[in-house]
Amino acid sequence: MTEQHSYPWPDASYTGVGSWPGEDPDEAVRTVIGELPGLPHLPELPDRGVGADMIGRTGGLLVDFPVEVQPSAWRVADTPGRDLARATSLMSYDLDALTEHAHAYTGTLKIQVAGPWTLAASIELRNGQRLVSDPGAYRDLAESHREGVLAHLDEVRRRVPGARVLVQVDEPSLTAVLLGSLPTASGFGRVRAVDRVRVEAVLRQLFTAVEEAGAVPAAHCCAPGPPVDLLRRSGARALSLDALLLTRDHDEMIGTAVEAGVGLLLGVVPSSDAPSEQAPDTPGATTARGPQRSPRMSDAAATVDPVRELWNRLGITPDLLSRAVVTTPTCGLAGATPGYARAALDAVRAGARVLRDEPRR
Repeated sequence: MTEQHSYPWPDASYTGVGSWPGEDPDEAVRTVIGELPGLPHLPELPDRGVGADMIGRTGGLLVDFPVEVQPSAWRVADTPGRDLARATSLMSYDLDALTEHAHAYTGTLKIQVAGPWTLAASIELRNGQRLVSDPGAYRDLAESHREGVLAHLDEVRRRVPGARVLVQVDEPSLTAVLLGSLPTASGFGRVRAVDRVRVEAVLRQLFTAVEEAGAVPAAHCCAPGPPVDLLRRSGARALSLDALLLTRDHDEMIGTAVEAGVGLLLGVVPSSDAPSEQAPDTPGATTARGPQRSPRMSDAAATVDPVRELWNRLGITPDLLSRAVVTTPTCGLAGATPGYARAALDAVRAGARVLRDEPRR
C-alpha cells in the first residue's frame, strides 16, 4: 500500500476519549492541555450530574428539539426547560475554560458529541418508547443534531481560532441499534433493528456536513463488534475503537480502512480503576500510596502489544503504524480516580512512543 496518506495529528500521538473525573472544568482543561500537547480534547465532566452526562450534554446542542429529564431517561419535551438550561450553562463553562487555556493553540483539537443513533436509542418519546422506534422522530432528531453540531463547531472555532477541529461522534449504542437488541419500555421485547442503509445514510449526512465545514469527522464505538465498514463508508476519517475488543474478524475491515487513509484511535489502557471491576493486582489496587498501575500499564510494550499484533496480521508497513494510530484509554476516564486518570495518560504516551520506536513486537 502507499504511504501518501496524511493524518490530522503528529507522529506518535496519544489522547483521551473524552470524559474526565471531577467537576472543575478549569482544572480539567488545564490538565488535558498540559498532558496531551499534540492532540488535546475538550474534557467532559459527567460527575457534575444532569446536563453534563453524554446525552444531556449533546441534548443541549439540539436545535428546536427540546428534551428533559424524566425518572427513566431523557425524554422529548414540549418546550425547553431547566434541564436544557443547565446543560447549556455547563457547556458554556467548559468553553470558557477552553478559551482561557487553549485560545492560542494551533494544532488539532478534538471535541466529542453523542451521535444521532446513540441519542435516538437513549431519548424517549412522550409515550415512553425509545425514539429510535419511530422513523419520523429519528429523522427530525438527526436534522436537529446535525445543525446543532455545526453550530457547536463554529463556537469552538471562535474560541480557539487557530485549531483544526476533529469532531468525534460517540456511538456506543450503534451496534445495539443495528442488531435490534435494545429493550422496549416494558423490558419484555426488543426495539426493531434499524436498516443498515438508513443508519449509514444518517451518519454520512453528518460526517459530510462536518467535513464540508472544514473539520475532521471521526466516530467512536467502544462496544464489542463495532461496525467498522459501515463507519468507514459513512465518511468517518478516523475511527476510535477499543483495541482490547478487536478480534481477527475485524482484520479485513480495519485493513481496508487503513488503506483508505482512515486513522485509528485505539484504546489500549483500561479506563477505570474501580475496585469492583479490578483484581487486587490490577490498576484498581490501592496501597498507602494510592492507585497502583497494573503490569500492562507499567510495561509500555505490553500495553500496545494488541496493536502491534494487529498490524503484523494486516501486513502493513511498520513505518506507518505510529502515524496512522493514536493510542488512547479504552473509553472515557470519568469513572477513574484523578490519580489513575493521569497514570492512564502517562501509559498511552509511553505506548505511542513504543509504536514509533519499536513497531514490531
